[in-house]
Amino acid sequence: MRLHELRPPEGARTVAKRKGRGIASGLGKTSGRGQKGQKSRSGSGVRRGFEGGQMPYFQRLPKRGFTNIFKKKWNIVNLGDLNSFEEGTVVTPELLLEAGLIRNLQDSLKVLGEGELDRKLEIRAHRFSKQAREKIEGAGGKAEVI
Repeated sequence: MRLHELRPPEGARTVAKRKGRGIASGLGKTSGRGQKGQKSRSGSGVRRGFEGGQMPYFQRLPKRGFTNIFKKKWNIVNLGDLNSFEEGTVVTPELLLEAGLIRNLQDSLKVLGEGELDRKLEIRAHRFSKQAREKIEGAGGKAEVI
């Protein structure tokens, strides 16, 4: 088989319906829209979820809960992920962003104690878990709140 021999499968490509091209075409005059009514008009149709004037399903459901717009977002980093840095490195949110360990600098950084830290690092973050602080200081490093 060569490139010039390729053909689409049977029925994959069909000729477009040419509407409004005379009575004999079968799609003349009303162009397949039938007679009168909302759906026959241009720009017709109803919005998503419209149920003919009946109370829509999503409005019949009870409302529950709310979204707290003041919720604080956190970038979470585990101690085990910090073993990729050289000993004595000052680990900052900017350095973590560069290394791809956090997604952005808008959210605060929190260091959690998952995993083991096997080198001495100075870590600067907005918050540390109790276990993370103990492990950092146990490895001879420093946990500094910024």
